[in-house]
Amino acid sequence: MPVLPPPQPSSEPPPPDRRPPAAPCRVVLCRDCCCGSPKVTGVDHERQAARLRESVPVRVSDCLGVCDHADVVVVQPSAAARAAGARPVWLGLVNDPGATEDVIAWVRAGGPGVAPCPEILALHTFPPPSSRASGKG
Repeated sequence: MPVLPPPQPSSEPPPPDRRPPAAPCRVVLCRDCCCGSPKVTGVDHERQAARLRESVPVRVSDCLGVCDHADVVVVQPSAAARAAGARPVWLGLVNDPGATEDVIAWVRAGGPGVAPCPEILALHTFPPPSSRASGKG
């Protein structure tokens, strides 16, 4: 059997990682009857969703039943933070690029239970709905 020469290191740089940076928590983005729709005017909903997806882990949800707070984003803590007592943070009226960037920065910093909620995002927080369906708006 012939002996093969050892592999030579490539002079080519490795391809860039196209995945969003790892984040210890996840964002749930409401998209249905009000959130992400023309009912909320002046918002580039597609760009908002794309910006979140390219930056942090995102799950898109059907209506979360809190249409009066559209557009709604829920920041879920990492499993470790949740085990330590952190709970999801519900953010409403996330309707401008600055608020979207604030969400991204907080998630990258660790999110609920790891990094304090920025004061500017605290203005967007609201209590989660009860387990009873509140209906669509």
